[in-house]
Amino acid sequence: MKPAIIVVTGASGSGKTAAVRALDARAIPGVRCYYFDSIGVPSPEEMERLGGGEQWQAVTTQKWIDRLASDPDRADVYVLDGQTRPSFVINAAKKTNINVLRIILLDCTPPIRNTRLIDLRGQPDLANSQMDCWAAYLRGQADALGLRVIDTTIPGIDEVVDALVIDIEKARADRLLAAASQSQR
Repeated sequence: MKPAIIVVTGASGSGKTAAVRALDARAIPGVRCYYFDSIGVPSPEEMERLGGGEQWQAVTTQKWIDRLASDPDRADVYVLDGQTRPSFVINAAKKTNINVLRIILLDCTPPIRNTRLIDLRGQPDLANSQMDCWAAYLRGQADALGLRVIDTTIPGIDEVVDALVIDIEKARADRLLAAASQSQR
């Protein structure tokens, strides 16, 4: 039975890594968390040599989906924290024949995102109009694709993780339904 994959995406400062780390700390049986950037992010110059940031993101997204689809931990559900385009995730999942895929966008207001980036993360260079545009783009893709959006502006991290757990349980149920459907064929 193939694992379900949940990709938690969002702009820098939206709370995705904090939420996935807190989810990981709950040690839910059958759930494993991975972090897109754990493999390292190339410098802008290196990205250009690889074909640009979009090309790097598409290729790296495919590598992650392939890796998780191979079920390295024998998990029911894999959760990937990744700042990537939902369309890249969908394309990668199609190529890998993933039966159960959920993409969840974590989003917040620009002032909250900028406060997190400047005050909590010490990355004021990311609190800029380019990040605001990226967040708006991701929200537009989420809306166009009918993806789940969790607004992290007000709720605490535990509430955000509780919302992710609901999606995990739905993905687990969908995984069982997909397996039952395949066995009846």
